[in-house]
Amino acid sequence: MTEASHQADPAQRRRLRWRARRGLLENDLVLTRFLDRHEASLRDDEVAGLDRLLSLPDNELLDLLLGRTEPEDELADEPCMRVLRMLREA
Repeated sequence: MTEASHQADPAQRRRLRWRARRGLLENDLVLTRFLDRHEASLRDDEVAGLDRLLSLPDNELLDLLLGRTEPEDELADEPCMRVLRMLREA
């Protein structure tokens, strides 16, 4: 049995929104604006990339969002980079 896609599962969409809530107001604002704009069109690989970004501590995530640093290692794959570009535009 395969796992339902992000778009097909309302519970997964709610969990993603909950997970995007951050301690730093700046991150919270960017992530909320991003999800308001793009959540309905995110592909499963992009959701996985966003999930990896959300695993970062708040200050590291903010540095990535503001372009102070660039992703390395597993964060430098295409889905994660695509999501980061969208986040930076939000």
